[in-house]
Amino acid sequence: MKKSLMLVLVCMLLLTACGASSNKNNNAASGNTAKAKEITIWAWDPAFNIAALEVAKAEYAKTNPDVKINIVEYAQNDIIQKLNTGLNSGTTKGLPNIVLIEDYRAQGFLQSYKDSFMDLSGSIKGTDFADYKSGPTSLDGKQYGVPFDSGVTGLYVRTDYLEQAGYKLADLQDIDWKQYIEIGKKVKETTGKALITLDPNDLGLIRMMIQSAGSWYLTEDGKTPNISNNEALKQAFEIYKGLTDSNVANVHSDWSQFVAALNSGAVASVPTGNWITPSIMAEASQSGKWGIAPLPTLPGNGDSVHASNLGGSSWYVMNVDGKETAADFMATTFGSNAEMYQKLLTDIGVIGTFKAASSGKAYSQASEFFGGQKTVSDFAAWTEQIPSVNYGIHTYAIEDILIVEMQNYLNGKAIDKVLGDAQAQAESQIK
Repeated sequence: MKKSLMLVLVCMLLLTACGASSNKNNNAASGNTAKAKEITIWAWDPAFNIAALEVAKAEYAKTNPDVKINIVEYAQNDIIQKLNTGLNSGTTKGLPNIVLIEDYRAQGFLQSYKDSFMDLSGSIKGTDFADYKSGPTSLDGKQYGVPFDSGVTGLYVRTDYLEQAGYKLADLQDIDWKQYIEIGKKVKETTGKALITLDPNDLGLIRMMIQSAGSWYLTEDGKTPNISNNEALKQAFEIYKGLTDSNVANVHSDWSQFVAALNSGAVASVPTGNWITPSIMAEASQSGKWGIAPLPTLPGNGDSVHASNLGGSSWYVMNVDGKETAADFMATTFGSNAEMYQKLLTDIGVIGTFKAASSGKAYSQASEFFGGQKTVSDFAAWTEQIPSVNYGIHTYAIEDILIVEMQNYLNGKAIDKVLGDAQAQAESQIK
């Protein structure tokens, strides 16, 4: 009798425990778990990304004053190393609730560690953001990233140098890269100024050119090298060589030299991402002397448009304790708050990729520095035109190969041989 009673009690306890566990799991699945009161976010660049987080933190505190948000600054390379180390170890201990990841690297993490990131499809709509952002931030039809800043590009030009050479900003509204070089020759002849400054170890210009044509170093699935038969890449290499052979380019080797070339008046133009704007405006004496035109297209390439991307990043919620609070923070700030994006633009210079923000007042303001041009409005319009490509997981590995082959090409190696050898090396390295 005692044994029977004990057996009944044990069974009841087991059923109760199982029921409690089942209820707990059901609550978690339905999002009814209690929100964490503290989350941690990793990001780089205190003047840009960290500053944007501080704005979002203040917004979230208005309705969630009891949630503590820890913002931790690391260099981007340190974040990549820490993520790889932690995820490779198989433990999430020490990882943040939210992390900023560069768009070129995002698919590497999602494809390798998909279960370590939270599916945000229930709270974030990818269609609310610039279309080209869907490539890096989603996987298998699920939305993992919260798209953040735009790397939309433009052609920044010294309008005073253009005028000396007989051109106006309007003359650059619909040109291709060959026409750009011809304009540069006239500017160099007239003013003595270089058209552009190039870093031999940076293929940012190549990225802009090929994405403008909807192409990348990899096939559409983001897995197979697409080099030897990539017409857009071949054209981009030829344009790059044309810039150097035409003697319209000077050379820089690091960021400080790059910015110095712009601020000193040594170059007449720079095709790059909109994030360069604050650096150009840092030289107040040049106010009124700059304008921004659409990016040139690849000549004769019917797929190439006057818009592309260089850089940009997005936010990711990690599948760790506190993910519900982290997801809520993202959804109610960067994921939906159009008014907050006005502040991000006005106070920090962040051009977001949240579509609804572009209709705000801050996006339509004229810039005195750029001669009264509504530069942000232009950038917002170009953002909508950026072709979406799959950056895959091998962008940087392939660029390491292409940087070497570019030098071989500039030194006389035939272009088809250059691209063919790069294809073979990439196929050998990427298994």
